[in-house]
Amino acid sequence: MTDVPNGREPDGRDPNGRRALLPAFPSGVFRRLRRARFYPRSVRARSALAAAFAAAVLFTSGALLMRHQLYDERLRAASSVAHQQVDTLLSVTAYASIGGPWGAAPYEIVADDGVLLASSPELEPYEKDGRAFLPGPGRGGSLPLYTRRRFMFPTVAEPAARSLSGRTVTTVDGTVPASYLPGETQGRGVAAGARVRVYVLIVPDDAERAVGQLDGELVVAVPLATALVAGVAWLATRRALRPVEAIRARTASVTATDPRERVEVPDTADEVAELALTINATLQRLEEAATAQRRFVADAAHELRSPLATLLAGLEVATAYPDRADWTAVVSAAGRQARRLSGLTEELLLLARLDAGAPPAPAERVDVAALAGRLAEEYAERAGGSPKVDLLVAAPDTQTTVFAAPGDLERILRNLLDNALRHAVGRVLLTVARDSAAPGSVLCTVRDDGAGVAEADSERIFERFTRLDESRTRTDGGTGLGLAIARDLAARHGGLLVLAVQPEGSGACFVLRLPAEDPMPIRPHPFKGRGRSARPQPL
Repeated sequence: MTDVPNGREPDGRDPNGRRALLPAFPSGVFRRLRRARFYPRSVRARSALAAAFAAAVLFTSGALLMRHQLYDERLRAASSVAHQQVDTLLSVTAYASIGGPWGAAPYEIVADDGVLLASSPELEPYEKDGRAFLPGPGRGGSLPLYTRRRFMFPTVAEPAARSLSGRTVTTVDGTVPASYLPGETQGRGVAAGARVRVYVLIVPDDAERAVGQLDGELVVAVPLATALVAGVAWLATRRALRPVEAIRARTASVTATDPRERVEVPDTADEVAELALTINATLQRLEEAATAQRRFVADAAHELRSPLATLLAGLEVATAYPDRADWTAVVSAAGRQARRLSGLTEELLLLARLDAGAPPAPAERVDVAALAGRLAEEYAERAGGSPKVDLLVAAPDTQTTVFAAPGDLERILRNLLDNALRHAVGRVLLTVARDSAAPGSVLCTVRDDGAGVAEADSERIFERFTRLDESRTRTDGGTGLGLAIARDLAARHGGLLVLAVQPEGSGACFVLRLPAEDPMPIRPHPFKGRGRSARPQPL
């Protein structure tokens, strides 16, 4: 069986053998119809269309209500006229015969057995051989007055019956004894004990004429009013969006390399003003990020240039004077600079991964006390007793495990210990304990007995490529990235790294707080050029 588009056979039948009611269209037609947009794209047009639709619904409902009320009012007026005409006919015929058309509404006076006594010209086409069209009152029973009845008038061609032809009409009638109407019944063969009924028809001609006139006015007024509302909505939306257009134009002129432009904040205290403030705040952050990125690139280039220049100078001197060069020292110096370049490159790559929001390494249960003990022994051996590296674990029997990536946690502690060893005079103290101030957390502190850090610089030291001691050489002072990396890694694991407030001259104390449980979801924060805001924490 051949494959047929839309699953139909060439003769138009579907796979079940049924013939399609409509021919199969190419599938591309429906795709184009689905993609087509039949509503306006601009906010002004959509607002005007919505206002026009709401106005059309409101005005149309009001027009229908007005039309209905007018029709009912005119119909009630016709009913009142019919009641008055019944009274008048009953009083007039008590003394004399009407003798022809009388009154504003069609009427018919009928005796028993359908004997026609009088009628208006509108009913003559329906009256045959002196017989009335409307039924007589009959004999016996009560004599009701102002009774309403409905009668269906067949369609006739005579012009006189135009107002009644093919309509169902309500009548108001009154039934009295024939003796009450001697002026109309005498000499007409009506027995003395018979009854006579006077019918007056409530014809809605006047109501329909009034409604027709109102319709002619509403057909013009409703569309004009709807168009007026749409026009006002268009202009109001255009005026309201004028500041938005100015904001868009100004924002479009902002570039990532020079985001110093700011949008004008309208003095309206509305949503547009809030939008302008938000955009200005976003541009401010963009400018700060661009400035931080330029500073970062410049600092990174400078940091890379220094070891490269030292390496290149040493090799060039040794090459120029090969006989007098101490090649062992040259190779050793080149190795130191190469290792410095390798470490700096690794730190830059790590920062790039942190800034890009790369997923963290797999986390697992890590015993912080055990990791701190191993690192304390390693750094004590490396320092050779100067300075002295000690480990203090408060309450050794207390569980000090956290849920973290082992490599990241070790990197944090190494960076803190490296920083402490560079500044310590005689001692570095690493402590691990359960955090009593924040149950469910583990607290690590790294103290040194160096010169310490001024409180004003307690946050600046976490900025990238920051060195507070300008007199230190770059070879001895590190890259200035260790503390920034440590804070970023701590934040990725739901922790916090701050510099505690210390008395002047008593050294520096870095406090690391890590949650003992899984801090999911881990949300890496983007780099803004500075460390995460945190106030110095007192011990």
